Amino acid sequence: MRSRTSMWFETRVRYDKTMEDGSNKKVTETYTVDALSFSEAENFITEEMSHYITGDFEVKGITPAAYGEIFFSDADTDDNWFKTRLSFITIDEKSEQEKRSYVTYLVQAHSVNGAMKHIEEVMNSTMIDYEIVAISETKIMDVFEHKNKSKENE
Repeated sequence: MRSRTSMWFETRVRYDKTMEDGSNKKVTETYTVDALSFSEAENFITEEMSHYITGDFEVKGITPAAYGEIFFSDADTDDNWFKTRLSFITIDEKSEQEKRSYVTYLVQAHSVNGAMKHIEEVMNSTMIDYEIVAISETKIMDVFEHKNKSKENE
């Protein structure tokens, strides 16, 4: 399990997809990209999708992601993306009251149970008290990360 913290944008791309029966159908798919701005996200998804899509496509929408960290799985069977909402529990030293702060992560897994297992795997190595508040499957098809140019050239 590998994690990456960055500024993420969810992009929607519309194109003609060839279906299994050979017919063409207009589809809109969601992809997450690592970018610093809306324009960089649009340029990056356009560049990435040009490798996968033949013909015309258009970027229909770009929104900042609700998560800042993504947990990537190395397992080939983990082909879905899940938004997981965690509640971190701390004690306020002055009032001695329980305080909760909420964080959303994107987790790559095969199922809801797999996502829960991956979250526990990552969080059990920390000292933070937490609760898993929600896990929901997304329609995200893939996540594209920027690659470090100097590492790429080596």
